[in-house]
Amino acid sequence: MSAGWVAGVTRARAMLNRRVGAAGAGQVAAAHSLGDALRYLTGTAYRRELDVEAPLARAQRAVAAALLWHLRVLAGWQPRGGVELVRLFAAEFEIANTEDQLRRLAEGEGAGAGRPYRLGALSTAWPRLSRARSPAELRAVLAASPWGDPGGGSPAAVGLGMRVSAAVRSVLGPAEVARWAAGRLALLIAREVHLLGRRLTEPAARSTARLLGTGAAEAASYGDFRRLLPATAGWALDGVDDPAELWRAEGRWWERLESDGRELLRTSRPGAAPVAGAAALLCVDAWRVRGALELAARGGGSREVFDVPG
Repeated sequence: MSAGWVAGVTRARAMLNRRVGAAGAGQVAAAHSLGDALRYLTGTAYRRELDVEAPLARAQRAVAAALLWHLRVLAGWQPRGGVELVRLFAAEFEIANTEDQLRRLAEGEGAGAGRPYRLGALSTAWPRLSRARSPAELRAVLAASPWGDPGGGSPAAVGLGMRVSAAVRSVLGPAEVARWAAGRLALLIAREVHLLGRRLTEPAARSTARLLGTGAAEAASYGDFRRLLPATAGWALDGVDDPAELWRAEGRWWERLESDGRELLRTSRPGAAPVAGAAALLCVDAWRVRGALELAARGGGSREVFDVPG
């Protein structure tokens, strides 16, 4: 095993000190106001872009930006294969940037969620996407990149196409990463197609079939979709008989990410597995903090929601 992987895994384990953990998230959730919750977070690794007077959406975006920074730091210690692996975890940030760019192109410079996320070495095509001057040009840039053609130029079509592409590319990672991606894609298709009634573009349907199988990709009903999913993806929807209950499956997906991530970190041999585990746990922590902020903004929630090992 190369010295690069040894250093990368050592840094990956050290990065976990940046989490607030379940106990810290419980403190955030129990705050009596969003401002109190944000003041608590100024003493944590999420303080980087926090404004204690920010509204909820901006505060949650600051937490996400802090996660991206942590992933960039993690990637900076990895050999080339490790950087490629961490880039999979940063895909959602490039997707968000691209969706915002499309809104700005359609509605003017004031549209979108603000400054783009700064991806650095974790970008796949963002510098070129940011220079697109029309939806058609942006779609052409995507088609010429590893993202591939999303099959449409609207923010919805582009976002869905990119998320399907990210899931398919994740099969190149460790088996656990591929399983997370397959489960995430099953959730995505269940929501988009069987809950919201949207049709997949042709490229998105082809890519979905590659990972979930042709039968599931073409299923006419949610029941058939669940029945035809491969085991690598079907676990994400176990026990969810109605697509209106997908929120339950979403929470379980994050629980699986956390439990698998912990298991990967127990791997003694340096390599991709413990790096993937560390990246997963960093993502879970940010997800938990964002949820805790929403509870605080509503006047404070029970800490018991976060009473799992952190």
